[in-house]
Amino acid sequence: MSGNSHVDVMLAGAAAAFTVDMMIYPLDTLKTRQQSRDFLRTFADPSSQTRLPSKQLFRGLYQGIGIVVVATLPAAGTFFTVYEASKTFIGHHTTLPQPLVHSGASAIAECASCLVLTPAEVIKQNAQMLRQQHKSGGGSGSGSSNSTSLQALRQLGGADSGRRLLSGYSALVARNLPFTAIQFPIFEYAREKVWSRRRRQGNAEKRSLLETGVVTGTSAGLAGAFSALITTPMDVVKTRLMLSAGSEHADAKQGAHERITKTDTGPAASKKSNMKYEKRGGMAVAREVVAEKGVAGLFRGAVLRSVWTAVGSGLYLGMYEVAKTWLTGDEVGDDEGFP
Repeated sequence: MSGNSHVDVMLAGAAAAFTVDMMIYPLDTLKTRQQSRDFLRTFADPSSQTRLPSKQLFRGLYQGIGIVVVATLPAAGTFFTVYEASKTFIGHHTTLPQPLVHSGASAIAECASCLVLTPAEVIKQNAQMLRQQHKSGGGSGSGSSNSTSLQALRQLGGADSGRRLLSGYSALVARNLPFTAIQFPIFEYAREKVWSRRRRQGNAEKRSLLETGVVTGTSAGLAGAFSALITTPMDVVKTRLMLSAGSEHADAKQGAHERITKTDTGPAASKKSNMKYEKRGGMAVAREVVAEKGVAGLFRGAVLRSVWTAVGSGLYLGMYEVAKTWLTGDEVGDDEGFP
């Protein structure tokens, strides 16, 4: 406990985010690979005539985890600090209903958090697509002695590296804004319903940390799964844009990038990275996806994303609420809202 409520909020948010990221990261890697343009061609099993992916799909599931560890503290801390401040400001200076206050506060917090998160997301998703060279006696996940995050960063370097690292910011905001605007009001409503029923049953005394975590986690998980399903099209577009930032050419199809290996870091890789980067718009990418796969292509990875978001949101917000309560040393009252 620091004695400073804002520091406690940052520590609670960062601790929850870090723990959950470690647990569900492999599912995020699988989702990124499934949403990539040449998923089947990149990961197809060459020894079979089926369209089933090879074992390569399940290798290096923790590739890019390094940049996530680095970005967790500032991104989560920024979100929760801005969310707290925005919710208080809007609530005190407007007469908006609570759902709109929560939506507005979460939207402002997401815009701030995405500025921190976008470069890390670009590096992470390009690292997740680096194909591992199979070596006898090789280990799992990070396989190579070189960091995949650093390899992806080198690939994104060169001319226009700044623009490459911010590629997909608008798509990330376009995904996260509706996601949080949908999730948080549903989450707040569901959790308040549970506590209201508890009060009607005459259980008005203070609640335990375990009970707080279970109710908060369950409400957040259900709200997160629904929100993830609705916002999957924006997530597909974001993935395509961020992967294209590491493509061989400015307007290259993603298959060329996805089939490079982790050892491609020599002069050829440097030549690729020095090619001028031309940014594509989200609508152009969305039309490309629909032209290739139909509307269903915009929902590729929806099941994986909904599952890991349900688990992630439930653990994340549940652990955040418990950690914040423990760090501040306060007893949680039934009438207290999130956070």
